[in-house]
Amino acid sequence: MTTTTRRTLLAGSAAVATGTTAGAVLGAPAAQARTQPDGRQKPTVVLVHGAFADASGWNDVAARLIRDGYPVIAPANPLRGVAADSSYLASILATLSGPLVLTAHSYGGIVVTNAATGNANVKALVYVAAFVPDQGETLLGLQTKYPGSKLNETALDLRPHGAGVDGYIKKEVFRDVFAGDVPRATTDLMWAGQRPSDVRTLQEPSGAPAWKTVPSWYLVARNDNVLPAAAQRFMARRAGARTVEVGASHVAMIVQPAATADLIRRATL
Repeated sequence: MTTTTRRTLLAGSAAVATGTTAGAVLGAPAAQARTQPDGRQKPTVVLVHGAFADASGWNDVAARLIRDGYPVIAPANPLRGVAADSSYLASILATLSGPLVLTAHSYGGIVVTNAATGNANVKALVYVAAFVPDQGETLLGLQTKYPGSKLNETALDLRPHGAGVDGYIKKEVFRDVFAGDVPRATTDLMWAGQRPSDVRTLQEPSGAPAWKTVPSWYLVARNDNVLPAAAQRFMARRAGARTVEVGASHVAMIVQPAATADLIRRATL
């Protein structure tokens, strides 16, 4: 494995394991559907996880939104490639009626940026310590645009599979680098249940970005040691996103679920 190939895996580290319970937090839209104060239908909130993660990282955020009457779905992100993952998410969005608000963490940002393009039901994009690429940009390029990421090549375990190589975050660095404000007992479980990203996922350029035509919001994690806060601010400014900053590690939706849910609510109005 060349150094360049190993470095491309670093971008995938921008999303970390967020729990060990596989599957989505799902609120049935028919049961939850309510209206806004002005009578408009509440949008379905789609929560998209990133690499080295599963949908359970959204649990605390989803619970708050469900209590407020929002339809919520947190689908599995395949983590097999930018085009493949975006196409898969787009196919899920096509099955949902009514307005949609897409919320993404980390690598999930590039997925929603591509999957939402051309879908008139998508009314807002919410990025949580997430990548917001322009056309042709890659995850690695954005992650290394500014200094500050503490994830380096030595932090990764590489495991070949039939068609390529998957990267996993090593246990001894997992908490310090990725979720330093989460209890160690929890991060041990997060590490054990992490889902890897195929190296090819991180080398693919992004397509036409939905944020150029869809309003966006951004939650900056100031203490992020994976995707530097400076990179997050740059991407948020470029997208014209309404931005909020919180004191949190990379897994801001776990550390600051109330602030995350509040930003999503703002995007639904």
